Amino acid sequence: MRLLPTTALLTLALAGCQSVPAPDAPGAAAATAASRVDSAPDARFAEISRRWLDGWMALNPIAATQLGDHRFDDRIDDLDAEGRQRLVDFSRSLLAELDALDTSRLSRENQVDALILRNQLRSDIWNIETFQSWARDPQVYTGLAGSAIYNLMAREFAPMPQRLKSATARMQQIPTLFAQMRENIDPARVPKIHAETVAKQHAGLLQLVDQFITPNAGQLSGADRERLDAAVANLRKAVAEQQTWLDKTLVPNAKGDFRIGAELYDQKLQFALMSSLSRAEIGERARAELQRVRAEMYDIARQVLQGRRGAPPTPANPTDAQRQKAIEAALELAYAERPSRTNVVEAAKQALDVATEFVREKDLVTVPADPVEIILMPEFQRGVAVAYADSPGPLDKGLDTYYAISPIPDDWTDAQAESFLREYNNRMIHLLSIHEAMPGHYLEGAHSARHPSILRGVLRSGLFAEGWAVYTEDMMADAGYMDNDPLFRLVQLKFYLRTIANAILDQGVHVDGWSRDQAMRLMTHDTFQQEREAAGKWVRAQLTSAQLPTYFVGSAEHFDTRKAVEAKRGEAFDLKTYHDQVLSYGAPPVRFVRQLMLDQPIE
Repeated sequence: MRLLPTTALLTLALAGCQSVPAPDAPGAAAATAASRVDSAPDARFAEISRRWLDGWMALNPIAATQLGDHRFDDRIDDLDAEGRQRLVDFSRSLLAELDALDTSRLSRENQVDALILRNQLRSDIWNIETFQSWARDPQVYTGLAGSAIYNLMAREFAPMPQRLKSATARMQQIPTLFAQMRENIDPARVPKIHAETVAKQHAGLLQLVDQFITPNAGQLSGADRERLDAAVANLRKAVAEQQTWLDKTLVPNAKGDFRIGAELYDQKLQFALMSSLSRAEIGERARAELQRVRAEMYDIARQVLQGRRGAPPTPANPTDAQRQKAIEAALELAYAERPSRTNVVEAAKQALDVATEFVREKDLVTVPADPVEIILMPEFQRGVAVAYADSPGPLDKGLDTYYAISPIPDDWTDAQAESFLREYNNRMIHLLSIHEAMPGHYLEGAHSARHPSILRGVLRSGLFAEGWAVYTEDMMADAGYMDNDPLFRLVQLKFYLRTIANAILDQGVHVDGWSRDQAMRLMTHDTFQQEREAAGKWVRAQLTSAQLPTYFVGSAEHFDTRKAVEAKRGEAFDLKTYHDQVLSYGAPPVRFVRQLMLDQPIE
């Protein structure tokens, strides 16, 4: 799922909000950031929220486009020293006002929003002054450059000529962004993997131009067309010059450590999760869950291997080696049923249809009518994740959610493609579609969008979103998806092991100094991942930090919340009612959902 990170310099997708119209004038984007209130503290918080939303959108125009605020569609982010300082000064000023407010007198919903906003303000300051991604991570600039065009052109929020004019203005400014990148980035602090990944992704910017801009250029004429053609030509030249700098200067001189260390990791983790769990507690809980799930997988393996010729022994009290061999043998039965190299997207479409019909038939949660489309992942976003859900912004209504899948690279050998397809076998494709779309990210995003707080939509929690998607995998299996097929449950548990491994891997890499061999053993042996999946996750663990744990921590908090609500409601507990209520809160960190549902103090 692509979400707005806690660092304001990264601008990826957020969920939509259908209950609030797009702004017609400055200030309108944030006018409904909090519900109508009567008390002075609530009114004061509404004013602070409004000014933060307006100010933050202006300082982050590329993200604003994605969010559905189109006042700044002709601008791009300014990452020079003055631009960064403007965001710090703005954030410090609003943080001081928020800290001076007696939040205990706010409504419960506004208490939640105040804590979320405070976390974002502190995170923006920390990212610029302490973490300094602008100096150490070239992905910041590549992501902005690609999103500057993609966010304008991928969805039809306005007539094509209007969007082309905005794209022209942005293409004229992207060379300046490249210049700021060359000025800001310190190759000595850039990890080699970051430099190499960006060098590979960079050409994807022109792929966006060729896909979205050039085929539609005829819709402009006269001076507008001349400006567009000149902007495209100049951008092609700037991209080529930047590619030379990436290949000849950045990549050879990138000497940074991709491991961010315990101090920075712990700080970033708290900003990313807003969880009560510490790094140590996350690691301890994840390791215990890893052993529990492996034991459950062995029980299923005993069932599916019973009576099969050549099956390994499955004693009631196995050794570690016997357990490993039996689970691997059972998984081989699932790996044998997989799509062809060119049929992954079609398989995902079919799986989405099946999952949607199942959710409706079992009445598990209210299914929205919002449109969803499966697409090939844009080139500039490939190389980090296999798939993601890209929902429309909270100020755009009625637009598609994109369930994006990265194609198998053309330069992969047949053996590499087979490794990938063993991992993404038929049952795993169903789980991927459950996670990314139904009833995972797509459904969650459509529900959460209906919450009236735009602030909460803009600052939608990745912990909530990823945790919900993982929770639904287990929920669908419990409901009997694929006719209670034991191999589906086995693959679902394997998918869940990836969630657990993500949390262990992230802190292992960034804090404990794990080698590639240690990471690969966790993934290929302990959690049964195929080599291509594990190799890709090793790259992702180097490129990112504090995002991989969101899956495990979020799902753990979702499971804990359901257990607590079930205990309180007893026989009156209804699964669909529970799911709809959880999704009605607009995707704040899960701890707040639990507090709201159980009438606990907001903290």
